[in-house]
Amino acid sequence: MKIKYLFIAIAALLISSCKAQKYKKRDINETVMQEIYNEIKTPYKYGLVMVPTDNSYKMDCPSVFRKDGKWFMTYLIYDGRGYETWLAESDDLLHWKHLGKVMSFSENEQHWDVNQKAGYISLQDPTWGGSYEWEKYDGKYWMSYFGGDSKGYEAGVLSIGMAYTKESPTKPHEFQRLENPVLTPKDKDAKWWDNSTMYKNSVIRDKDKLTGHNFIMYYNARGDSINPAKGAERIAMAVSDDMKQWKRYGNKPLINHHKGISGDAYIQRIKDTWVMFYFGAFWTGWNQGAFNRFAVSNDLVNWTDWKGDDLIRSSEPYDNMFAHKSFVVKHNGVVYHFYCAVNKAEQRGIAVATSKDLGKSETNFVAPPEKKEKK
Repeated sequence: MKIKYLFIAIAALLISSCKAQKYKKRDINETVMQEIYNEIKTPYKYGLVMVPTDNSYKMDCPSVFRKDGKWFMTYLIYDGRGYETWLAESDDLLHWKHLGKVMSFSENEQHWDVNQKAGYISLQDPTWGGSYEWEKYDGKYWMSYFGGDSKGYEAGVLSIGMAYTKESPTKPHEFQRLENPVLTPKDKDAKWWDNSTMYKNSVIRDKDKLTGHNFIMYYNARGDSINPAKGAERIAMAVSDDMKQWKRYGNKPLINHHKGISGDAYIQRIKDTWVMFYFGAFWTGWNQGAFNRFAVSNDLVNWTDWKGDDLIRSSEPYDNMFAHKSFVVKHNGVVYHFYCAVNKAEQRGIAVATSKDLGKSETNFVAPPEKKEKK
């Protein structure tokens, strides 16, 4: 009997030790930051992989997932009225085929998001080099999005909504949307950093409940305690237990450079460390364009900013105005860093840089629009 209890005690100690090892946090020091940078850097620009067929619209904000042996991408199209969300597919991450819309303008002008529906996949497997599967919750595939009723490029007051489908996300069809936004700048509990307007959002599972909740939303928003309309854009977080009710988390933004933009967070789990890919723009004393950066965390809440070279920055004719908005995957030992490329003619498409030289894309923008001479 004593031997039995001895075995139970030993087993309990082993389990406790394993849990302690699993949740052991390592210091985020310069060595760790350099290690992450070396793992994720993509020095080879393959080039454009998705471009508009004419100059009447622009492409933006890629989100990539894998299902049934194929790759799929949700992305945004702006046509002058506002954003709609589209779907494309690929066999090799380099050559893409348009499939159709998944979030369209509303016919009902009373909808709060009638003219803007910029969607992003939620609850993807965050494992670096993992499945990149779009996982379900409550039998549904979920998208978070920002929407609004004003026409124009990110115009008016934008809020955050949630949409879902029970059908396969690999087929173009309209996602169903919750009737009302889940976060708005007009909320009673709106903070100084999000009291003007809201932008991209990214939702992951908090499996270990580090925040005490099931789900985390990282979002960027503009705001200011004195003049919200002239505030900077920062990354903050919200939490939820059911994907429908969301509340702000914490008493300060997670990423804040005080000037310009810090936005479009995308989260990956690299070994025992969380990595946030994001973009910066118009920072004081920095590259004054738009560029991709990263930060590192061991608790999903406190983030250490990388101080070294940009992951992606303008360097080619097709991205010589902006090179920003990350979506990064690792597949078969190669890192693919998708980003939004904007040239000085303000043509906007989706490009990719890689960790291995895969050659050069043959895809290019169409001839740029002619500039009208000033009289």
